[in-house]
Amino acid sequence: MSVLITAADLAADLSEPVLLDVRWQLGGPPGRPAYEAGHLPGAVYVDLDTELAGPAGPGGRHPLPDPEAFGAAMRRAGVREGRPVVVYDGGQGWAAARAWWLLRWAGHRRVRVLDGGLAAWEGGLTREVPVPEPGDFVPRPGGMPLLDAADAARLAREGLLLDARAGERYRGEVEPIDPVGGHIPGAVSAPTTENVTPAGLLRAPGELRERFTALGAAEGTPVGVYCGSGVSGAHTVLALATTGIEAALYAGSWSEWTADPTRPVATGPQPG
Repeated sequence: MSVLITAADLAADLSEPVLLDVRWQLGGPPGRPAYEAGHLPGAVYVDLDTELAGPAGPGGRHPLPDPEAFGAAMRRAGVREGRPVVVYDGGQGWAAARAWWLLRWAGHRRVRVLDGGLAAWEGGLTREVPVPEPGDFVPRPGGMPLLDAADAARLAREGLLLDARAGERYRGEVEPIDPVGGHIPGAVSAPTTENVTPAGLLRAPGELRERFTALGAAEGTPVGVYCGSGVSGAHTVLALATTGIEAALYAGSWSEWTADPTRPVATGPQPG
């Protein structure tokens, strides 16, 4: 199943999928007010910080949620085992990719991201907040490959570990959020922002394959991705999926890595 759906294809049948609005931005503002001001008809709001992540702590700023809590949140939103799900955000794609990745990791096989998010939608919006019929989705973790810190360190040396943060954070020139700047030694810089066109749509699979091949994604090479807290990295996993490359996500990412001061840190433009 494709990981993306166009706005035109979604508009052709809004009644088929469960629609999840996961608008979120790093550092705010909250997505709920924007949802209440206007959203796709039938869409249910899902909060990234409280429903698509567990409490912040040693595991990072957005660790994976408890599977039971995540399942309860998805059932409240109307997610069902056999019904397709479409997730969207304001257009950046990061939050939608996080929801896509979590649902796939939890075992749901029919999940797609609205390409371009709300910014690509040309249809009408509504302020009506639906009360969906409770779903029946029960998470079965393991549907997507997952890395812990040790796995990420090993993959950086034995395969390809992509750092999806901005280049200046990778190089250690600035670090506005986490306690230390730099990157996991051996990781390659691959900013998530380069996955999309100026219009905010995901680049064509051929373009993305060229990009990732140039970064070292050769056939047979295991690929992993991390970012600041496991959100934008999911977008790069999604971009890789459109090219046929399966990548593992280090969900704890840099926020977990730097929570342990004994872990090594590299700086500068080279993997180290």
